[in-house]
Amino acid sequence: MAELTASLVKDLREKTGAGMMDCKKALTETKGDFEAAVDWLRKKGLAAAAKKSGRVAAEGLVGVATTGTAGAAVEINSETDFVSRNEQFQGFVEAVAKIAVTKKGDADKIKAEIMAGVGKSVADQLTSLVATIGENLQFRRAAHVEVSDGVVSSYIHTAAKPGMGRIGVLVALESTGNKDQLSALGKQLAMHVAAANPQALDIASVNPAALEREKAIYRDQAAASGKPADIVEKMVLGRIRKYYEEVVLLEQNYIMDDKAKIAQVVAKLAKDIGAPVALKGFIRFALGEGIQKEEKDFAAEVAAAAGTTKT
Repeated sequence: MAELTASLVKDLREKTGAGMMDCKKALTETKGDFEAAVDWLRKKGLAAAAKKSGRVAAEGLVGVATTGTAGAAVEINSETDFVSRNEQFQGFVEAVAKIAVTKKGDADKIKAEIMAGVGKSVADQLTSLVATIGENLQFRRAAHVEVSDGVVSSYIHTAAKPGMGRIGVLVALESTGNKDQLSALGKQLAMHVAAANPQALDIASVNPAALEREKAIYRDQAAASGKPADIVEKMVLGRIRKYYEEVVLLEQNYIMDDKAKIAQVVAKLAKDIGAPVALKGFIRFALGEGIQKEEKDFAAEVAAAAGTTKT
């Protein structure tokens, strides 16, 4: 058996791009045989995953799953849109979304869960898919919403197949009332959330830092008009009311009836079914939102491939 040195581990890491601990384990398993350790890492999919892990993954799928009173959304990213049509990838997203419901959106617990019929954890199966599909794949995020009584409704925009697409929305309605009527409105509200992209459920939930930033901007704009301070403050309050209508779900105008606010639509349903209804929460995942995508110069790529310089 070859001596297992730090230098040997370092060389294996540089050759394969795998993590230090994985390289050490590979050399231990292969009794210090360097090439056998390379093969061990490749068979485990670790070398391929590590080499690809630095590449931007902003495509993929958002998946949602519901079980009546609970629901979860997950985002699994890939490098290209082609992967979203891969059946193995779709099956993985569907399974992970279902696991996310039972694990209440806890990412660490989801990744550690052993997948039925696979015998691997979610994290290990994702690593295997990297090797199989040949792209960087990332478990980006998960979220969960639940009510004690009522419904959790879902909507997928630009669906690749049922339960997954580019935008996934969940809406939770708490009520002892008729579940069919609750589900019907829940689906419509989920479509509204997909289109209107609210940032908060109610005024109390608005991010304080974002609110102060808006107030400062409005105050500077109003002050530039040269009006007295008391008038400026009234102008600011008016702009803040408008801001709430743009970002707060319950304050937004309903896209299917712009004469009614979402709060009024929910109150009307409560009256119709004869039981209180509360909009308890929502989740909206848009694929790749917030990920800094690479800006590629196509002409430069072609020139580089041809061994020439772009002019």
